Amino acid sequence: MPTTCTSCSASFEITDKDRAFYEAISPRVGDQVLSIPAPTHCPQCRNQRRMAWRNDRTFYKRKCDLTGDTFISMYDADTKFPVYKQDVWHGDDWNALDYGRDIDFSRPFFEQWAELRDQVPHWGVAISNCENSDYCNYCTDEKNCYLDIAAEGNEDCYYDLFVKNSKNCTDTTFAYGSTLIYESIQCYDSYNCTYSQYLENCSDCTLSFDLKGCKNCALCVNLRNQEYCILNQRYSKEEYQTKLAELNLSSYGSLQQALKLWQTMRIEKGVYRDMYVLNCENAVGNNIKNCKNCTFVWNATNCEDCSYLYDVLDAKDCQDMNYSLYDPESSYEIISTVGTKFCAFFAVGPYNVNCYYSQMCMSCTDCFGCVGLKKKQYCIFNKQYSQEEYERLLPQLVEYMRNTKEWGEFFPIEFSPHGYNETVAQEYMPLTQQEVQAKGWHWKEEKTEALQVEKVIPADKLPDSIHDIPDDILQWAVQCEVTGKPFRITKQELDFYRQLGIPIPHRCPDQRHKDRNALRNSRELHQRTCAETGEVIWTSYKPDKAEKVLSEAAYLEAIK
Repeated sequence: MPTTCTSCSASFEITDKDRAFYEAISPRVGDQVLSIPAPTHCPQCRNQRRMAWRNDRTFYKRKCDLTGDTFISMYDADTKFPVYKQDVWHGDDWNALDYGRDIDFSRPFFEQWAELRDQVPHWGVAISNCENSDYCNYCTDEKNCYLDIAAEGNEDCYYDLFVKNSKNCTDTTFAYGSTLIYESIQCYDSYNCTYSQYLENCSDCTLSFDLKGCKNCALCVNLRNQEYCILNQRYSKEEYQTKLAELNLSSYGSLQQALKLWQTMRIEKGVYRDMYVLNCENAVGNNIKNCKNCTFVWNATNCEDCSYLYDVLDAKDCQDMNYSLYDPESSYEIISTVGTKFCAFFAVGPYNVNCYYSQMCMSCTDCFGCVGLKKKQYCIFNKQYSQEEYERLLPQLVEYMRNTKEWGEFFPIEFSPHGYNETVAQEYMPLTQQEVQAKGWHWKEEKTEALQVEKVIPADKLPDSIHDIPDDILQWAVQCEVTGKPFRITKQELDFYRQLGIPIPHRCPDQRHKDRNALRNSRELHQRTCAETGEVIWTSYKPDKAEKVLSEAAYLEAIK
């Protein structure tokens, strides 16, 4: 049934299957179903609202409000609620139940919840079992990593996003089981690859797109199981090595020329699949692997019977979910979670079951409107109840929220503790400061700290070749050629660049991240015609993009 978004006025469809899902994941009290209503926001606005609650990359130095120790946090010192170091938050020196409060049936739920939230201690960054990886966020099992975001099982990785079980990767977005990857996107089980996108089981490849099983390839596109190729032409090993040396990719100037050649060649010679899906059945979206019966999902792997997923792994029977993994099941309107089961309207936290309208809870069951609880059950607003009391109060609270039109809505953006411009919402749905403030949302003014360095050198004054970069650069700051911001080169980075023979970057880490995002398609589907057959197709490539886009069948025929 078509309905109109109350946020942007766009028309969107709510199907009978959607309604059945909302009913199936609604909380139950005995035989009573506390039915979740159909959404009032379109999928895009629902996604924006959730993403405005996640800060990936903005860090501050501040003091732990319990110990006084200085540490790195995603929350500034002027944040309303207390902020603890990660190990302190997980310790036994405080109890979130101490902040419990009664339900006030004369005031809006979200207003009461925000007041509770502003009293309960928060962890500074979301890291678990990490070693020497303080400047990371939403990470698990990391070692010697820096600004590795939404990562797991990595070692010696820097400035990455959503990299898993990899080593020695830098400035990489979405890589899995890979080693020595630089400035690349969507790499699987690959080794020593640079400036590339969509690689699978490849090694020693550079400036390439959509390769599988390839080795020693440069400036190539759409190849399968090839070796010693440049511009899609096969050479002997000796010829390849000679021509690769002529490209002189250790020189920044030569690299820029090769990148321009690569962008032209990629468009002229490449063919592009309407949607990048691998080993999927009835799956619609982009960058999907091993999924079944999934619609409008993006960067999803091993998911089944899901809709509107963004950066999700191993989900089953879920909708409207971001950055969640470890087998989430039967959950709705969720962001930044691990292992949720039968949860809805939930932000940040691992292994919760039957929890609603809560944040940063851990291993809880049957909780509603709670913040920061650990291993608790039958709590509302952080107050402990008996099972009987909980089951008596919960229907009353839901009915009250239904009357205030809060039931079925995710936390409003205006209650987010982050500035909109600090969050991933700004990355995917950018707004100006004026637009954000006109909506009543928060904008965070950027704070800069002076770098303690010997000198600041403009990027264009750097030595051209990596071989001419002195060790002294570790005491300098480089001035970004785009933003003008100074940034440091760490020893680990310098060793990495020298090992791969690649030039020192001329852009700051945030700008490099934005540049990679610009190479990725939007999370929307557009109608185009297949460049080979003329049939109408849906694709993540916008109609005005120059790529030659094919239907799945035409693409597979073209690259075989």
